Amino acid sequence: MGRFWRSGVAAVLAAVLGAGAALADGVVNVYSSRHYKYDDQLFSEFTAETGIEVKLLQGSGPELLARMQAESANSPADVFITVDAGMLWRAEEAGLFQPIRSSVLEERIPESLRHPDGLWFGFSKRARVLIVDPAQIDPALVQRYEDLTRPELKGKVCVRSSSAIYNLSLLGSIIANDGAEAAEAWAKGVVANMGRPPEGGDIEQIRAVAVGQCAVAIANTYYYVRLLTSNDADEVAAMKKLQVVFPNQGDRGTHVNVSGAGVVAHAPNRDNAVKLLEFLASDEAQVYFAQGNNEYPVVEGVAPTAAVVALGQFKEDPINVAQLGENQPEAQKIFDRAGWK
Repeated sequence: MGRFWRSGVAAVLAAVLGAGAALADGVVNVYSSRHYKYDDQLFSEFTAETGIEVKLLQGSGPELLARMQAESANSPADVFITVDAGMLWRAEEAGLFQPIRSSVLEERIPESLRHPDGLWFGFSKRARVLIVDPAQIDPALVQRYEDLTRPELKGKVCVRSSSAIYNLSLLGSIIANDGAEAAEAWAKGVVANMGRPPEGGDIEQIRAVAVGQCAVAIANTYYYVRLLTSNDADEVAAMKKLQVVFPNQGDRGTHVNVSGAGVVAHAPNRDNAVKLLEFLASDEAQVYFAQGNNEYPVVEGVAPTAAVVALGQFKEDPINVAQLGENQPEAQKIFDRAGWK
């Protein structure tokens, strides 16, 4: 697919940009906080179909946001791709996106999974679920997020830090559905039931349940599937003993988040950027999203991987994911008051 930018090669990046490559007709410059090998193949397919070369710079979401802010109107970035609606909101708040009107994107991407004003669009979904060890507790005890505050679960809940964007978005969804007061009571109840102080990522929470350190954990589905389909036979056996619970099926539905992208405010190759976003909504690209990280496609009719399908169908919380970011500041305040480290 040509040469990719990689974080950590600032000198090469500067040389390329200095030569005016960012302004070339057949280029689209992508800043991405996704780190999945299938994304490279995805961009290769885009180049093969359109002749537009993808120049890729990778880094964490906060790193890339800071970079674009520092570059300001001189930024070569055309597209910013990241892994959470909360991070998309941070870019939005920083004025880093421009609105896009595209009949392709508006027809193919559900309204709840894109910004109301076209600032960004979700291209894959992830569900935040409960991972339960049935040998320790009856899964019937934890059929709702609210159940994590039950007194029977004292010392049995594992979850990552409140600063994790996934948890901020989850609490943002609870604020949107139940209000800030109820959300704070929930956060305090979860803290009271933690089996250990928050540490590590979602995979560490799942493994803590598998070894009996906790009885239930909050995690994104693709982390569980990643462990379930690993090459480690012992790990696979441990995962098979656990159960995935899609919370709140009897009311609002399970919280879902998105990995998404938008066109950067000062994109030097705006038309190519829009073409890339439209490509990401194609059936072909949606298959890559599904296969690359065991995520859920956003386009109707495109199936997830077999391992994800095996988790079962579920009812989704229908709120617009833009609300997850909008509620992020309040969510962080609630976490802090609740003592959720």
